[in-house]
Amino acid sequence: MTDQEKLYETLGELLYVIAKADGVIQVEEREAIQELLKGHSWANDIQWSFNYEESKQPSIEELYDKVIIACHRVGPSPIYTEFISSMNSIASASNGVDKNEDGLITSFSSDLIARFSKDIEKLID
Repeated sequence: MTDQEKLYETLGELLYVIAKADGVIQVEEREAIQELLKGHSWANDIQWSFNYEESKQPSIEELYDKVIIACHRVGPSPIYTEFISSMNSIASASNGVDKNEDGLITSFSSDLIARFSKDIEKLID
């Protein structure tokens, strides 16, 4: 599996995390995911990953940690801006962004920056 394939599989997991952050995946969030995936070159992979996680019902915290670890393994990528944009789209699809969703979006950005900063520090030392 290439890094790009892994990242888009991870995006499906991340979309599940953000949709489930408030406890229930709402119809509007499902519709937003479908809209987001229309014409996306990786739509099948993203949707498959989302559906897999939905069928397994993992802990949101554990799945979020899995996403961060996968992103850390791949390293910096411009695809992460798409991740953040997608998270915002899904979170705002139903009654605006709640505090759990906002916390996840903020944490995702912060966690990646912190992990990549540590990698850079190791290279410099």
